[in-house]
Order: sequence, then C-alpha cells, then structure tokens
Amino acid sequence: MTTELPRVLIDRFQRRVDYVRLSVTDRCDFRCVYCMAEDMTFVPKQHVLSLEEIHEIARAFVELGVGKIRLTGGEPLIRNNILSLIKPLGQLPGLDQLVITSNGSQLHRMASSLRELGVKRINISLDSLQPRRFRQLTRHGNLDQVIAGIDAAIAAKFERIRLNAVILKGRNEDEVLDLVNFALQRSIDIAFIEEMPLGLIDEHNRALSFCSSEELREMIAREYPLEPLGDPLGADGPARYFSTGNGVSRIGFISPHSHNFCHLCNRVRVTAEGRLLLCLGNEHSVDLRAVLRAPDYTQDKLKRTIISAMASKPERHHFDLDETPDIVRFMNTTGG
Repeated sequence: MTTELPRVLIDRFQRRVDYVRLSVTDRCDFRCVYCMAEDMTFVPKQHVLSLEEIHEIARAFVELGVGKIRLTGGEPLIRNNILSLIKPLGQLPGLDQLVITSNGSQLHRMASSLRELGVKRINISLDSLQPRRFRQLTRHGNLDQVIAGIDAAIAAKFERIRLNAVILKGRNEDEVLDLVNFALQRSIDIAFIEEMPLGLIDEHNRALSFCSSEELREMIAREYPLEPLGDPLGADGPARYFSTGNGVSRIGFISPHSHNFCHLCNRVRVTAEGRLLLCLGNEHSVDLRAVLRAPDYTQDKLKRTIISAMASKPERHHFDLDETPDIVRFMNTTGG
C-alpha cells in the first residue's frame, strides 16, 4: 500500500521548507569578482536541466507546500526561451510568489513581459554607481544598461524591487550611502550582502575585503534613522530589514557570517544540473536529475525523493574567511 504524501516539507530540526531557489543556468554575461572566476568552465549543456524538467521540479515542490520559487542563475534571463518556462510557473496552483534574481542586463527589454507572466518581485544586483568601477567589479557589465533595466522594472510595477549590493573593503565601501540614496530616490529596497566564501578566487583576499553588516549599518545610521522591522525570512528571505523613514524603501542586511540565520532557514536550492542542495554552506545534496531521467520516472518518485532529502538538511553552515573554503563550487553553480 502506497503511503500518502505529506503536504508540507519539514526537516529534522522542525523547520518548514516553503521556499525553493531554482537555478535555470550556471552561465552569466557578467563575471562578478565575488561570484566567479574570470575564466569559467560551465556545466556541459547535456547535463543542464531542460525547461520541462525544471517545471516538473517546480510543480513537485509546490504540491509539497512550497509557496515561493525564486529563479536564479548564473543570469536566468540569458537562458534560451526562459519566458516559456516562466509562463507556466506563474500559473502553478498554490504558488504564491514567483520571483527572480537578475544582474539587470536584460531587464530593459524583458521587465514588462516578466511582470505580465506572473513574476511578482525582482532582485537586481548593483554594487557600484561608477561606470569604470562597475566594469571592474563585474568584469563585463555595462552600468547604463543595468540602470535602464532597473528603471524598466520600476515602470513594470513589480510588487517589490530590491537592489542587492556586495560591499568589499578597498573597492566600493565609499559608495554605500550613494547606493542607499539611489534606492530611496526610486522608492525601492536595497540589501547589503556579506560576501560568501564559495569557490576559490584569486582576485582579492576575502578576509581583508570583508565588510560586516554591522559596519554598514553603523555607516548608514549616521545619515538615516534605521528602525528594525523584525526577524528575517517569511516572504522576504533571509534579509533583516530596517525602515528608513520614507515610508516605502527598506534597507536590508544579509549576514551569513556575522549574524547566522540558520535556525530560521526555510529554503533549499536546485542547481542548473539538478542537484538539490539542502544548505548554501554545505555539500549535502540529492541528484534530482537522475530521478527525472530514469526510465521509470513518475512525479510521485520525484516527490518522495524530495521528502526523503529533508532528513539530510544540516542544522547550520560554518563559514571561515581565513581558511580555504570547504565549498569549491562558485556562487553561479550554487544558484544564487
């Protein structure tokens, strides 16, 4: 007799998993210094999940109680025919939030279509407002194109737009207030993310360039009163938000080093090649692609694999900037 499947995902620490980050590609048109090496080896295309396989995984998670899916990459909007995936995802019964993270390079031409197809919120990376510095940090990015994409997203009237900024000492910490002002002027949110030690990089020393959330908060508080808005997670992910006084914009801090939020973790990730990652900072994973491509595949088997995987979700991650990272996969491979 087949046992009935649960309608929610609960790990062994009694945390409910209701948020999945789905990577649609490990490729990107930028090479941000904290995310990737300049010369990257990408996953062979035959190993990358098809759009149909990604949809099948999304449907399974939603039927298991997941209410929020974030599409990530690499850069998700450079995936061929990405809108043909977003349309059916936006129509999944039970999915409350279809959101996306982007570097902004394609938004000037795609923002309105994304909104029409059901994307409710969008996060856009922006680490500098100086064209030359922006180019140095992204290695390939065009600042004017990204700002045009941000403004196109605002015009498309997403429910929430958030800028994501990684601040590196000696590189862009002098722009923190400029970035805050840019967000406030456009009545959108901004989050500052501590650099995560994923992948081996030689472009900079992570320990020396590390800028904590507390340092940034003190810097911003000299200019703006910051009122805390409660614990992170829920619909807004791991950011701890503060109000700024303008009644609209929020300033968030994502602090995987200085203020670990693992006890509240409600999410898992699926890489572009179909690995279900149970934790950002650990290698616990399950191969969903093998299940999808097996001759005897059924949706029921996929769901049962996902349910079983919850027992492998670790209690927390351990990041140490002074040591060689245990996680050698880059952030683009992790899936944002």
